Amino acid sequence: MASSTPASSRAVRWLLWLAGTVSLALGLLGVVLPGLPTTPFVLLAAACYAKASPRLHGWLLQHRYLGPMVRDWETHRSLTRRTKTIAIASMVVMVGLSAWGFRERPWLLGGLLVAGLIGAVVVTRIPTRAPR
Repeated sequence: MASSTPASSRAVRWLLWLAGTVSLALGLLGVVLPGLPTTPFVLLAAACYAKASPRLHGWLLQHRYLGPMVRDWETHRSLTRRTKTIAIASMVVMVGLSAWGFRERPWLLGGLLVAGLIGAVVVTRIPTRAPR
């Protein structure tokens, strides 16, 4: 009789891989979509990949643009004030530009502003550390 552990382990790995992939996609969308934060989604993807796929976790760690952020998080479990300032300033600029474009559509404008506020709150809640 076969044990249920390998099947459940496989299912858990698959779900973690799926969650990591969706998180990475959202993080990459956050680069261009106002109000959608990149950093928390990329870090969540790294955490999921660390459990589900060592190959994808290694790829993320070695990525030219995303790797330093992931390595820094895994080492310190916090972000520098500079990183947080850049993230929030980028969101403010993109939300501001998009808000101007949606000024004639109050529902979309409201949704955009709420999403931007949520993104800023998420980034500010990440622990801050002093620069080295």
